[in-house]
Order: sequence, then C-alpha cells, then structure tokens
Amino acid sequence: MTFKGIIEKNGGNAWTHFIMVPEKITASFQKRKIKRLIATFNGECKTNCALIPNGKGSCFININNETRKKLNLQLGQEVLIELVEDKSKYGMPMPEEMQELLAIDDEADQLFHKLTPGKQRSLLFMIGKPKSSNKRLEKAVVITDYLKSTNGKVDFKELTNYIKEFNQSGGSLKF
Repeated sequence: MTFKGIIEKNGGNAWTHFIMVPEKITASFQKRKIKRLIATFNGECKTNCALIPNGKGSCFININNETRKKLNLQLGQEVLIELVEDKSKYGMPMPEEMQELLAIDDEADQLFHKLTPGKQRSLLFMIGKPKSSNKRLEKAVVITDYLKSTNGKVDFKELTNYIKEFNQSGGSLKF
C-alpha cells in the first residue's frame, strides 16, 4: 500500500519524527491483525516499523534520523511511503552473527527466545547497528553474556552500562 505523507515532529523525546498513515491503510492492516511493517521511503530506503496508535483513533509510523539523513528529508516535507507486511520471524532482520551464535550456544538461544518479541527486536537492532561484522559479533557475544548473567532478564539501562564497561575495559574480542 502506497501513500504520500508529511514528516511531522512531536514534542516528546520518545518518537520525534513521524508520518501519519491514512485511516484506510491503517484499517486494512488492522483488519488483518498486522502490526509489523516494512516501510520504503521514496522508493529507496527500507526500514522495519510498526503502526503506532496516536490515541485519537489514527496511527503513525516513525521515520528515524538515519533514514531522514540518507534521503535528505526535512520536517514538513512530503515523502512517498510504501508499506508491506513484515513477515519475518522477529519483525526485523536477524543479524547473521547473532544467528550463528545462537546456533552454537544453547543457553543463549533459550534465553533469547524466552524474551518478549519487543525485547528480541530491541536486542537484534542493537546487534545489527554496527557496520563491521566483527563489531556485530562482538556485540552479540556481549549481549548473550549479559543474558546469561541475568538469567534472561533484560534491563536496558543495565545492559547499556554492561556494554560500556566491556568497551571501557578495552574489551575487544579476538577472532
């Protein structure tokens, strides 16, 4: 489903830039109980997203800084958006490094798969962010070590500190 939308900004810190989704499109996805989507902006940049209710009966999708910078999009600018159902298992791509790690580490695999889908997506996003495969693998190892140390409980503030401590200790894994 394709539509044109305007980049807007809310005053809060959680989601800053967003695009309202026409009610007809929102209703079509909601009728089929589809929440996770892949958005393509101006036919170039794909990103995983979700329909987020605005509390007034409508929904929006976020447009992150990376996408806006890549396409040179500004507040108030019109953008062409194509939305399709995200049929992936996790609602976003599984980094190859994490997939391989979970395949050889049963404990990490079990702990990861006991997490809620939202926490799984957040961790996959964190792991997939670095451009280097070695850095993605390093992050996957540190995050799975954290999961083991907390018996699968995730406190994102604590996890961030755990990663910072690893980095500050000169913790570069040797591959």
